[in-house]
Amino acid sequence: MRCACKSSGKSNTQIKQFIRLALYLLCTQTPDRPGPYPPATYALYHEETLWTAQHMTKINLHEPIDAVITWVDGSAQSHRDKRALYMAQAAHELHENAVNPHRWLCNDEILYCLHSIEHHAPWIRKIWIVVDEITPDLSRLSTSLRDKIAFSYHPEIFEGLEAVLPTFNSLAIETLLWRIKGLSERFIYFNDDVFLTATLGPSDMFEGNQPVLRGKWVDYSALETDPKRRSDPAMFNHYMQINAAEILGFPSSRLFAAAHVAHPFLRSVMADLWAKYPDAFHANSAHRFRDLSQFLPQTLHNHACISSAHASFQTQVDHLHIYSGQGNDGGDNRVLDRLQRITVSNEIKMLCINDLPQLEAVVPNIRSILKKVVGGMSSAAPPDQPKE
Repeated sequence: MRCACKSSGKSNTQIKQFIRLALYLLCTQTPDRPGPYPPATYALYHEETLWTAQHMTKINLHEPIDAVITWVDGSAQSHRDKRALYMAQAAHELHENAVNPHRWLCNDEILYCLHSIEHHAPWIRKIWIVVDEITPDLSRLSTSLRDKIAFSYHPEIFEGLEAVLPTFNSLAIETLLWRIKGLSERFIYFNDDVFLTATLGPSDMFEGNQPVLRGKWVDYSALETDPKRRSDPAMFNHYMQINAAEILGFPSSRLFAAAHVAHPFLRSVMADLWAKYPDAFHANSAHRFRDLSQFLPQTLHNHACISSAHASFQTQVDHLHIYSGQGNDGGDNRVLDRLQRITVSNEIKMLCINDLPQLEAVVPNIRSILKKVVGGMSSAAPPDQPKE
């Protein structure tokens, strides 16, 4: 089930807009979302905070949709050497979330991700892989899949900002993905640890030109009054979302936290945000390593769409997230049960595994399970054992 909110622009159909707003309220009002009104309602009645529909590009719905994947091989000696050099030059102590070596590990996840797109979303026109210098080995992929893939290097998207390179910061890179030359207006951003596990149609990601958002409304205000939480790596992402929402006037007590999934983007929305908040974008791009002052780009994008009443919400849970360390507490049966769901049901369309080797210690046959659910993988596909 989905609920949608649309802007009627400057037409005289204010009654229709009011009906849409009423339906949106009915759809979004749930026990886990405190407060009488969602932020989009506030935006509709307070035009000074509204990201208006005139900023939205009129999109030809027959135009293609691309995918973008960010990738790095942190085990490469050249990357390790550069990383160590710039860590040593850091002006202040870096957050634990910024320097955890697991952040740059490569365990062939991208091959599973690519296979899953080929099998479950063949309608995607082009797959852009954003890299530093080193590119992944794609020789085990089919010719038809390789023909869809193009590489975009950091200097391209950081054009005019080359002084901040090299970067080891996914937040900085994600801030500028929309600058890929030739990228479609509507695109889907994948971390390489997100895999499609069932048929995914264009309407699962976009309803017309409205991104379909997955997540929930949250209250993160307690984090702002507890300075000890700022050093907790598990809370880092929460602060990035607070920072993003704040730019557009959403309080920490009422923001939309995105799920760990593939994210639909409108390129024009990011371009407009860049034009309206250049200082914030430049600052976000300038950190070589993750920093607590940064914002999460997909959260900024999502709140821009929400504030214009130009987003749809996926209300059914069609994704599964296995976070780092899950199952290490003795709950391995529970993790296995959750994984089994995606092998017997098409309800789960996306799977995120934050730490594949760690999960492999709990579920030794996880790579076999992945091969099954991503589909279309032959013996020439990724190995069953991680590379040395």
